[in-house]
Amino acid sequence: MSETILSRFLRYVRVDTQSDARSETCPSTPGQWTLQKLLRSELKRMGVRDVQLTEHGYVIAKFPATPGAASAPRLAFFAHVDTAPDFSGKNVQPIVHRNYNGQPLRFPANPSLVLDQAIAPDLAAAKGKDLVTASGDTLLGADDKAGVAVLMTLAAALSKNPRLPHGELRICFNPDEEIGKGVNRLALRQLDAEVGYTLDGGPVGEICWETFSGDAAVVTIEGVSTHPGEARAKGMVNALFLTAKLLMNLPRERGAPESTHQREGFIHPLRVEASAERATLKFIIRDFELKGLADRGALLKGLCAGLSAVEPTARVECRIEKQYRNMAYWLRKDMRPVQMARDAIRACGLTPVESPIRGGTDGSRLTEEGLPAPNLFAGMHNIHGPLEWVAVQDMELSVQVCLKLVELWASTPVSKRRAQMRKKSLRRNIQ
Repeated sequence: MSETILSRFLRYVRVDTQSDARSETCPSTPGQWTLQKLLRSELKRMGVRDVQLTEHGYVIAKFPATPGAASAPRLAFFAHVDTAPDFSGKNVQPIVHRNYNGQPLRFPANPSLVLDQAIAPDLAAAKGKDLVTASGDTLLGADDKAGVAVLMTLAAALSKNPRLPHGELRICFNPDEEIGKGVNRLALRQLDAEVGYTLDGGPVGEICWETFSGDAAVVTIEGVSTHPGEARAKGMVNALFLTAKLLMNLPRERGAPESTHQREGFIHPLRVEASAERATLKFIIRDFELKGLADRGALLKGLCAGLSAVEPTARVECRIEKQYRNMAYWLRKDMRPVQMARDAIRACGLTPVESPIRGGTDGSRLTEEGLPAPNLFAGMHNIHGPLEWVAVQDMELSVQVCLKLVELWASTPVSKRRAQMRKKSLRRNIQ
């Protein structure tokens, strides 16, 4: 039986590829190696001659230009193989709901769980399509195995149709996007591309070319430890109480993920490891504008300084590190990759949907490094939890858009501006 995008997707989601932020390896988990080796084997069986699995777990497949398209910009597509650590990805049991009738969906592993249009309005547009969910006690992994299935289907189409005009193409599957390390060990010279697209988006027609800018913060609180029976006399300072004070003083209205939307940023506590003696708190800080990002970082540092003032014998440290920046800062300088995506989506009879993404993608980092890489839809919905779903027909539409992009770029010569950007990154302009 011939492969379909559904058969590929069902195979990939059964591989446990959750990433682990605590790991020092790349990829961060063994399951990602398992899937990457599988993808490499499948690409070779398709007849793709130039496929490599790098020492850091990236699969890179290269397709030479077809006759007459050698001068076209080199195009790269990306999808990440890891799934989010937020919810279990072990022993995923995908369920295919053929010809979805619009009624609420229930899950055999968790009968109290319900997926309906009240919490997932996009289901209204999915009536009559073939939906895939998990069984209720795991995430599905459509983020981003929908993107992986799309690009493997694209690779199959290119292999079966050698006369399809295209410039030099690269398809890259990378690890650890969900923990912010998706392109840490990827050298752009390995790709040697001028334009990229990540397949890591949601509803049909979606183009994301504006993202959050993101920083990470680690707060360390050193208390004063002593025997609790002598605590008053010996000046005990309990790091747990200071941790609670810090968290309670964070802005909740218009300052936390659960109270913000659209272009509002936030400070989000991710993890606490604490005892009476010592506490470590990890945060992410997000805003669309650099000033807002800096203001939120200053707010967190100010709260830490306040704790130090209240308890001078304690030691409170706040360290903030850069993660990624809004890709729009660079794409606004040359919107051609975005316009090409719009044209490809319209050529497939779809309507482009553009909205700032309240998150970041590998495209944020790639764009900053000099490879403009807007994010395109792969059909995923309700990601990072048990209500995740994808429609098979939406993934198929994503393949069609990618094929159209390949065709459009094949007839586009490399511009002088793009050649210059290839040699010199604009990264120095944005901090």
